[in-house]
Amino acid sequence: MALRILLVGGGGREHALARKLADSPRVGELFAAPGNAGIESCARCVEIAAEDLDGLVRFSREERIDLAVVGPERPLCLGLVDRLEKEGIRAFGPTGRAAQIEGSKVFAKELMRRYRIPTAAFRSFADARAAKSYLEGNRVWPVVVKASGLAAGKGAVVCETLDEARETVSRFMDERIFGEAGESVVVEEFLVGEEASVLALTDGQTILPLEPAQDHKALLDGDRGPNTGGMGAVSPTPAVPARVFRQVEADVLFPAIHAMNREGKRYRGILYAGMMFTERGPRVLEFNCRLGDPEAQVLLPRLEDDLAEVLLQAVGGELDRREGLRWDPRAAVCVVAAAPGYPEKAETGSPIRGLDAVDEGEDLRIFHAGTVRRGEEIVTAGGRVLGVTALAPSVEAARARAYAALEKIGFEGMQFRRDIGEKALRAAEAP
Repeated sequence: MALRILLVGGGGREHALARKLADSPRVGELFAAPGNAGIESCARCVEIAAEDLDGLVRFSREERIDLAVVGPERPLCLGLVDRLEKEGIRAFGPTGRAAQIEGSKVFAKELMRRYRIPTAAFRSFADARAAKSYLEGNRVWPVVVKASGLAAGKGAVVCETLDEARETVSRFMDERIFGEAGESVVVEEFLVGEEASVLALTDGQTILPLEPAQDHKALLDGDRGPNTGGMGAVSPTPAVPARVFRQVEADVLFPAIHAMNREGKRYRGILYAGMMFTERGPRVLEFNCRLGDPEAQVLLPRLEDDLAEVLLQAVGGELDRREGLRWDPRAAVCVVAAAPGYPEKAETGSPIRGLDAVDEGEDLRIFHAGTVRRGEEIVTAGGRVLGVTALAPSVEAARARAYAALEKIGFEGMQFRRDIGEKALRAAEAP
């Protein structure tokens, strides 16, 4: 029977998911809510916001959806999977209780402490004065101040001085620049090392690790500037050699799934571990309850398995039928083009030029993240606008192909990093 699938979300991650699902011979009709100007080429977009749980449940019921695939973290944390399952609709992603692993950094850090999952030393605070008092007694700088709740990848600040740390606490907790996400904060030690992402697909018992990827979170070249949701990614990455990858499996992924089960929050879906590889060993920076973005834009093009089939097995508790996932051995590099003002206040509404000039194919793809169709034009509609992903036998060749394609595209004030993948090249050359 041909599957009727609803994909929830409208970013670059969801465009990558949509293209992969559309390739499956098992998929009959693919809907996206709300989708974007790129997703509409491979799915039927419907005007329902990703956080409109009532609307999504009603649509799923009326359209007899066989499987809902929830991309973004916010509807997961709001309990969309719970609502859909209550209606008898299969849904891929963790329940609202399980999604706490991303929705509350305080919960995630306390979980790691209880189950001895390696992470940075930390203290959590629900009171701004208490947090500032603790910082005033701190003697080791820099520190990292994080908003506990969801902040679209922008709620972590490396503070070099006491004044900067106090100001960050005030912005998060007093000014509430991230709303409820700043009700509590985590202050943790600053870790030095190489950062990368390790993800796994799980049905709550069996774990299938994905290939490692390396995100580039800072806005500017050389990892300078404010944190973003991600300005580019590369996969695979020499930052996570096979021996270290197995260590993360054993010390982080398996214990985290076990811990969630022990806590009565069975975890099913994608578990994302943002890692720092230090001289003392791997340390968890954060857990996310979904595919990373832009990591999805380099991982999904490399995945050789039928994604719809894999997700159905995860939902049905049947991942033990698989020995593992199959991957294209080539390297993938994604470069993100962002709107002016991002990540603080993105300027939108600018026409995008040159999309027709790029010869897309299996080795070169343009994923839309923040776009909308306006008449005959496609215009910017978000902070991160496009992700240009290229595959090639080497990281060097893949990044050259991605940047060559990006040079053909333009919109008012477009900004992008010019060093995506360089860290991977340096790591490959290191002894």
